[in-house]
Amino acid sequence: MRHLKKGRKLNRTSSHRKALFSNLASSLVINKRIITTHPKAKELQRFVERLVTYAKYDEGKILHGRRLIQKKITGKLSKSIANELIHNIAPQYSSRNGGYTRVIKLENRKNDDAIKAIIEFVDLKNQTDNESDSEDKKEEVEK
Repeated sequence: MRHLKKGRKLNRTSSHRKALFSNLASSLVINKRIITTHPKAKELQRFVERLVTYAKYDEGKILHGRRLIQKKITGKLSKSIANELIHNIAPQYSSRNGGYTRVIKLENRKNDDAIKAIIEFVDLKNQTDNESDSEDKKEEVEK
């Protein structure tokens, strides 16, 4: 029995799980929203919220937070993911204590009937949205 055992194994070895969550978290940070299965989304939510908390570390511990993020995110993109988290995502959640992501259930997948879900950041203003808003404002001023 798995009493008091946290986390789902997802039918993977521990190294495969670490790689899976590293890749899913990288995709989520880059795209701000991804579609995956519901159990993976629920586990990814725990993983990513911890990363955002690391990114929110104050001035005295910012290097430590960056190293913790790079330890969890493997591969070539670890530095750019850490920069994105620290400079773009974490400042928007400076007044929020947890609850940085939401999981929304979707319809079941057609071939294997797995429950799909969207995982996305809550109340996140994308830089692309900000750029398009600023361009709209510039056009209004010019008129």
